Amino acid sequence: MIDEKGILFILSGPSGVGKGTVRRELFEKANDLKYSISMTTREKRAGETEGIDYFYKSKEEFETLIEEKQLLEYAQFVNNYYGTPRKYVEDTLADGHDVFLEIEVQGAMQVKENFPEGVFIFLFPPSLEELKNRIVSRGTESKELVLQRLREARKEIEMMDAYNYVVVNDHVDSAVSKIQSIIQSEHCKRDRIAKQYKQLLEDEMK
Repeated sequence: MIDEKGILFILSGPSGVGKGTVRRELFEKANDLKYSISMTTREKRAGETEGIDYFYKSKEEFETLIEEKQLLEYAQFVNNYYGTPRKYVEDTLADGHDVFLEIEVQGAMQVKENFPEGVFIFLFPPSLEELKNRIVSRGTESKELVLQRLREARKEIEMMDAYNYVVVNDHVDSAVSKIQSIIQSEHCKRDRIAKQYKQLLEDEMK
């Protein structure tokens, strides 16, 4: 019997492209995906649970993990660290589960450097005008911040070459269906299957 390991899927794209919406819809339809649990140094809030909402660490513990290269990516916001722990991801993959990480483009580039075997999916807006409309419709950002996000989005779109797949988020259901197809096709890749059968044959020869 083939002992198939899971695959790490990374979904990223410009702010406002709808990563969170697509990820939530995907998880409603896919029961076998595991969402990557982040690590943080911020205080645990009421109702949050260790190992479900976050892995909570002290600043000293987090910085030690950075030094030991035990984070696939990390960033600092408002004096707190946030990051993706390598051990959780690798243990979950070893158990045969696919892991799904939804993240900003800069974080995805860190993951690519630290875990290049991941499958990187770029969520693309139908147009920059549509992206602008989505950001404006939030009603939470000033005109200057909207323009800043659009300038940043242009830079991030130019980084598309670093990804394995591009999915246009014109309709959420369509984007989710395409991502599901990517997940299926990755499990059927020749290199992945060949490696599993080679190991199976070696085990049978012992």
